[in-house]
Amino acid sequence: MSKRSEILTAKELKVIARLRIRAREKARRLIDASTGDEDAALIAAAESDPDNPPLSDEQWRHMRPAHEVHPELVAKHLRRRRGRPKSSAPKQQVTLRIDRDVLEKFRSQGEGWQSRINEALRKAAKV
Repeated sequence: MSKRSEILTAKELKVIARLRIRAREKARRLIDASTGDEDAALIAAAESDPDNPPLSDEQWRHMRPAHEVHPELVAKHLRRRRGRPKSSAPKQQVTLRIDRDVLEKFRSQGEGWQSRINEALRKAAKV
């Protein structure tokens, strides 16, 4: 392997290999499921797209997997954090019993009712 691919860990290379296998299997299923008429229509549609001309045999020969060409981009994608970013001042979850009429009043005002309750408590506590 080249030095550039050393950016990826062995675990990440296994993930890439697994994803490539899944992609090949999906492509095989699509090919097996299609009929001759559909294939001809898809090829004709692809060839008629001026923004995306078909690749030549020479271009296909020069293609390499993304993790070999730009391992840093693949690593960045694999290592990205999912979900909401961590808050610098996270809120704490508690169980609180509130009178039904009070809760219905806040909920009736639409989305953000929990934040409005928080602001009302903050105001009452003079924080």
